Amino acid sequence: MDAAQNSVIGLRGGSENMSDERTRASYNPGKSLRILVVEDHSDTLQALSRLLSHFGHEISLANTAQTALNIIESKEFDVVLCDIALPDGSGYDVIAEAKRKRPVKAVALTGFSTTEDIERGKQAGFDFHLSKPVDFHELRAVLGQVAA
Repeated sequence: MDAAQNSVIGLRGGSENMSDERTRASYNPGKSLRILVVEDHSDTLQALSRLLSHFGHEISLANTAQTALNIIESKEFDVVLCDIALPDGSGYDVIAEAKRKRPVKAVALTGFSTTEDIERGKQAGFDFHLSKPVDFHELRAVLGQVAA
């Protein structure tokens, strides 16, 4: 497993001062992204939403596969950040369907990080695979690549 697959995110609910302008200035992805975050753990979903909104992205949230699919039907996104294990389905299915609709970058945010999991994610259409707990700097780097 490489460092990208074995990283840790600091979503510690406010231990960092997210209003620090130097932090915002040090992260300029080039443009604001339209991001759909699909995550069934409500605290993680809210933390990601706050963090990504803070950095100027337009965020939509889904906590189930079906909600994500409904949102994908009605809205366009630059990137979908998606958990794999959802209460009513699989992130693999969400991404496969999203990619059938239109071109979109897909990032797996998951505890599933074996070589087989990563390969299955690629086959489903994931462009990036970040293991939970996710390192924010790594997520930032991935979003920077998407925005470039």
